[in-house]
Amino acid sequence: MFRHPLAKLLLLGQLVLVSWMAQATPPVEVEDVMGRKVSLSLPANRIVLGFYPEDYLAVAGEGGAERLVGMSLGWFMKSRPAIWSLYVASQPQLAKVPDLGNVQDQSFSIEKTLAVKPDLVILAKWQYEALSADLPRLEQAGIPVVVIDYNAQTLAQHMASTLLLGKLTGQEARARKMADEYKAKIDTITSRIAAAKRTPPRVYIELGDKGPAEYSYTYGKDMWGAMALLAGGDNVAAPFVDRWGPIHPEQLLASKPEVILMAGYESVSSAVAMQVGQDVSEETVRQRLQGFAARPGWSELPAVKQGRLYAVYHGATRSIMDAALIEFMAKALYPDLFQDLDPLATYQAFYQHYLPIRPQGTFMLGIHQHNAH
Repeated sequence: MFRHPLAKLLLLGQLVLVSWMAQATPPVEVEDVMGRKVSLSLPANRIVLGFYPEDYLAVAGEGGAERLVGMSLGWFMKSRPAIWSLYVASQPQLAKVPDLGNVQDQSFSIEKTLAVKPDLVILAKWQYEALSADLPRLEQAGIPVVVIDYNAQTLAQHMASTLLLGKLTGQEARARKMADEYKAKIDTITSRIAAAKRTPPRVYIELGDKGPAEYSYTYGKDMWGAMALLAGGDNVAAPFVDRWGPIHPEQLLASKPEVILMAGYESVSSAVAMQVGQDVSEETVRQRLQGFAARPGWSELPAVKQGRLYAVYHGATRSIMDAALIEFMAKALYPDLFQDLDPLATYQAFYQHYLPIRPQGTFMLGIHQHNAH
């Protein structure tokens, strides 16, 4: 077929060139949630993940765990050990991913990060800000850093973070579907509340990790505070707490909240702390709520008088899965407007559609509720 040796050589050269071009993906420029322009080859195959493991795994889909070469795991494993065990059982590869330390306790290691040779580091905005002095070392090593942000708990940042994860992992259609479903749920809530033209009910949200004897974190403009806005609530802590921190008990009593939500995890250090989540029974959750209802002065609060005291799962915040919690909060604030919503079904459906585990336990419950459905 090839009588001239030069023709054979040329064809061979073309085949090598085509093969090389197929393997070498040219860098793509993406814009992260901080407006930073980052150039990298996509999809990324060696990823270090700083935060939001469930959102990453949901978007990345099958094979997402195999792409992780490092994680900051401490917070997740400490607060949600039962959920992490479910993930490891379903995807054993996760147990082999090196833990690079935590930003919160300043144990996050740039050296360990460099050692795993990532082609992408994904950080939460708060992690990026805390690590700003160390990040030039990653940039000098040619390792791109991209920032996402579910902590802001805003529709815009949730959408942007999800779509960005889709782009980074080559799962843009999956991410778009997830983001659109989230937007539809939030739009349903905000549009009904806007149409009803009611005075926003006064709401108080507290992380009940310290038990009834000590007021723990409540939230101003961050996290539960931002979620309360989406759910149409008047957050009584907002004038007194900027981002997060305790409110003075006398100030809370004077604010007379009409609805109170106590947030908690599975993993608690006290037998009276708010315990909610995987493998936690409704009986335990109600018992813990009753402890908070007995706080000095609380029996006179409208929320407690009317039985509008609720437990919510803190583990589902800072995530696109918080749609279920925002539905639950909206239903607690405006029961007549949202009789058709089933927040627990929303929560479970997300796992069924996008994740490999099926959590069982109590994730949201009212003090007089006997079935979360």
